[in-house]
Amino acid sequence: MALLFAREGAKIIATDINEKNAQSVAQEIGDKALFLFQDVTDEARWESVISEACAHFGGLDILVNNAGIGGMGSVESTSTRDWRRMHEVDLDSVFFGCRAAMPALRQSKSASIINISSIAGILADGNMASYCSSKAAVRHLTKSVGLHCARNRYPVRCNSLHPAFIDTAILDDVIPGMPRDVLLQKLAKGNPMGRVGDPMDVAYAALFLASDEAKFINASELLIDGGLSAQ
Repeated sequence: MALLFAREGAKIIATDINEKNAQSVAQEIGDKALFLFQDVTDEARWESVISEACAHFGGLDILVNNAGIGGMGSVESTSTRDWRRMHEVDLDSVFFGCRAAMPALRQSKSASIINISSIAGILADGNMASYCSSKAAVRHLTKSVGLHCARNRYPVRCNSLHPAFIDTAILDDVIPGMPRDVLLQKLAKGNPMGRVGDPMDVAYAALFLASDEAKFINASELLIDGGLSAQ
């Protein structure tokens, strides 16, 4: 997403708890990018990141809440610790981000918040209790934020993306120990298009929702699932 947005002319604040990878992305982009360390579950750090972003680039127009973790477990097998951690990273961070960024986004002529949910936020799975719960909550939080902005006539839209399985590191938690190629083949068989999604499939959707071409799309969701939810 960061690389695609930069190619389209955006200035990027790349934040992550994984300093090495995020710094690498920022360096690849060059002068139009700034790396900032961030633990998205740290409420106070959100305030600092938004402040530093605005000071460096003079404002904020787009917020992408993309941090997330995965994990398996039913309502019986999920520990309280794992339940809370999933919601901290996948849900609380989105709330913190939207709230912290809103004052800056309100100063934009046309701002967009893009929250990365999941197809699991729409289609439930019996062995993904905490993940489904957190991602479903992101979907409705997105709608609440979007309606709040619209009714207050803020120049801010808020929408969610709902990918099916995408070939990223989060798949490492699906079936631990299974070879990557075997896992991808297994997951592909369950999709109508016979493949797993590519990160760029999600990046282009985010780019669209951030653009003026999506200026009348608000409090909505976009499914990137190869038709999985249509079955």
